[in-house]
Amino acid sequence: METATPRQNKVARLIQKDLAEMLQVYARSWFQGSLITVTIVRISPDLSVAKVYLSIFPDSKKDEIMKTIQAHNKEIRFQLGQRIGKQVRIIPELIFNVDDSLEYLENIENLLKK
Repeated sequence: METATPRQNKVARLIQKDLAEMLQVYARSWFQGSLITVTIVRISPDLSVAKVYLSIFPDSKKDEIMKTIQAHNKEIRFQLGQRIGKQVRIIPELIFNVDDSLEYLENIENLLKK
């Protein structure tokens, strides 16, 4: 995997911060009290595609929340554009993924305990 340029890192941090704030606001109406954290944002070299990794609690609502986010993807991207439009030329396409690294670590810990 290639290392990200300083510009990619800067844009990724900007997107991560603003998306986290937006999802916190949307959580009240769309996700009924679920906790959603933007764990990492990876952006393509041309800054046109951002892969957004989300940590979702509780796990039982993961699929339902991801469907809701996918259904509102255009609206989320538009709102993101309103926030960061002055700092970037292109508002990147957002690809949302579930970050299951905590689940993975928990599984390893349980295996090591046995």
